[in-house]
Amino acid sequence: MDLLTGIRVVSLNHFLAGPAAAQILADLGAEVIALEPPEGAFHRNWAVAGHFVGGQSVNLLATGRNKRSLAVDLKQPEGRAVAEALLLGADVVMENFRPGTMERLGLGHETLRARNPRLIYAAATGFGSDGPYRDRPGQDLLLQAMSGLAARTGRADGPPTPAGAVVVDQHAAVIYAMAILAALFARERSGRGRLVEVNLLQAALDLQAEALTAWLNGARAETPRAPGGIAAWFSAGPYGIYPTADGHLAISMSPPAALGAALDEPALAAIPEREALARREEVARLATMRLAQRPTASWLPGLVREKVWHAPVQDYDDLPQDPQLQHLGAFIEAEGATGHPVRLVAHPARYDGEAPALRLVPQKLGAQTREILAELGYAPDAIAALKAAGAVAWPE
Repeated sequence: MDLLTGIRVVSLNHFLAGPAAAQILADLGAEVIALEPPEGAFHRNWAVAGHFVGGQSVNLLATGRNKRSLAVDLKQPEGRAVAEALLLGADVVMENFRPGTMERLGLGHETLRARNPRLIYAAATGFGSDGPYRDRPGQDLLLQAMSGLAARTGRADGPPTPAGAVVVDQHAAVIYAMAILAALFARERSGRGRLVEVNLLQAALDLQAEALTAWLNGARAETPRAPGGIAAWFSAGPYGIYPTADGHLAISMSPPAALGAALDEPALAAIPEREALARREEVARLATMRLAQRPTASWLPGLVREKVWHAPVQDYDDLPQDPQLQHLGAFIEAEGATGHPVRLVAHPARYDGEAPALRLVPQKLGAQTREILAELGYAPDAIAALKAAGAVAWPE
């Protein structure tokens, strides 16, 4: 994919949102260099479910493709000099350290932009670069709790419920990449770089923009979470997920009468659509009782016939066999950098009918250190001296 060919991005990101955003830019053709400490960034050493594949963290596998790896010790003057040379030659510098970290290293936004006015400096934080929460740790679960997302998820008769994935981080990554692309576009017109800032707290709000806008403008419900198994506090019946005899079915925005006809349930069919919100507990109760009587597959023909929006609930094991996901090429299988086979989630968009190619599997720490130093003009003996001093690292 050549959409961003010629754009150099240096990513000093760790955890998830930052590395994932940098991967989006890499998928689109940018040259992305992941600059990490010699011990590796946090996401290289910590893994979801404690799972590593051939010694590589699944967090790295999820966010590390199409990037070159440079290992530099920013605590050493020689390491900072390497980083400075690299950052000043970049189109985009990305970082998601605590506010003030890059300034203490002498590599902050104002310092770099003074020497390279075309530089786009992009920072992602938990709560913003200033304000009363600036120094708090920004982590997905905490943001779900603070933003109202957990309070508005789950059943009315249950507790606040976090999403089963790190949805705030993933959404922040998309906003992060989008903002950088907008700044790159503006630079083509003005010749001037920008400071781009995103934060997880506002990403968590943006993730709920529809529901939150309704509430801000006066919409209310008796409880933060919907009663009777309805999936959202603002939704009418039958919107929710219901158990069947052998699984679960999601029933989306559909009139109770259509669902009643599909399920051969006269009491449900008699509820007018205009009463679907006021009587949503009754709708959910009738749907729950009826759907539990038969297996999922037996309900599908009637739901299709009555044009009821529906979907069987799938778990992760089901996804690789899903025919539409197979058609879209949603998963990539490749040999990893350590020789073990890896499976990756593909870039989720196409351009002129094509998805971005996997150019580089997630790399070993520092795999391209020598190569990048040579590109910066360091002679072989200088590179060896940096390695001997511990200012840089690469795999043996």
